[in-house]
Amino acid sequence: MADFERARDFIYGGARLIDRRAFAAEFEGADPGLVLTALAAYQNPDGGFGHGLEPDTRTPHSQPLNVEIALQYMADAGVCDAAMARRACDFLQGVSAPEGGVPILLPGFAAHAHAAHWTGYARPPELVPNGGLVGLLYKLGVDHPWREATAGRVWAWIEAEAGLGAHDILDAVWFLEAAPDRPRAEAAAARLAKALPAAAWFKEDPAAEGYGVTPLWYAPSPDAFCRPWFSDAAIENNLAHLSAAQQPDGGWPLTWNPPGPASELEWRGVQTLKALRTLKAYGRL
Repeated sequence: MADFERARDFIYGGARLIDRRAFAAEFEGADPGLVLTALAAYQNPDGGFGHGLEPDTRTPHSQPLNVEIALQYMADAGVCDAAMARRACDFLQGVSAPEGGVPILLPGFAAHAHAAHWTGYARPPELVPNGGLVGLLYKLGVDHPWREATAGRVWAWIEAEAGLGAHDILDAVWFLEAAPDRPRAEAAAARLAKALPAAAWFKEDPAAEGYGVTPLWYAPSPDAFCRPWFSDAAIENNLAHLSAAQQPDGGWPLTWNPPGPASELEWRGVQTLKALRTLKAYGRL
């Protein structure tokens, strides 16, 4: 079983302020509104989020990827600053493609330190991050013209089902679990559940080498939307591996190379908090 006290020491000793506050709200009864206070420091005047909120991209400028992460911080803490979220939607609307949707990263991010996997990255709008963005806005109850305009494109990407990788399916899940049209969402989810085992970057066996998206990303709690997609044995195997992966310093490791020591420490704080949340949800702390 994971050592909670060592993990706590790691969070308070090395994680970012926003992750320390998220930890305190989750595990120590602290005011979750303080997560919003920390999050506000990452928001730019244009409404978007930058400044390394996603630690692999160090640009101070606003990026759609960072907006998705900002909304996830709100959802995880169970709090929402609707005005902050609507300003972020104004930013998204301003950088959307004519046909709708935003790219995960806007040109110019590479002028600042970034992880190798982002090098040369230039993609049009696609399911990632639009599915997650719209789904999180639904979940948080934030209405905005951008949300509804983009929802139609997200449905089209999901229902085309062409070439969806594990990350695409994860963003689709965040959308489908909150989409208002429940019969349509349930039907799409059933199709994605069948496609997931063969999807690129899906990693059912957590002990397999290298980076991958594991079942616990989709089912971080027993009541998660996607929990029925996985057998009890698969979940148990992943939970056992997650618990055993805790490092001597109390934190959890990475399976990719971040752009530098600061980014690595920040990501380990994020991953440690994520691991603790999952283990707590499954009664493993």
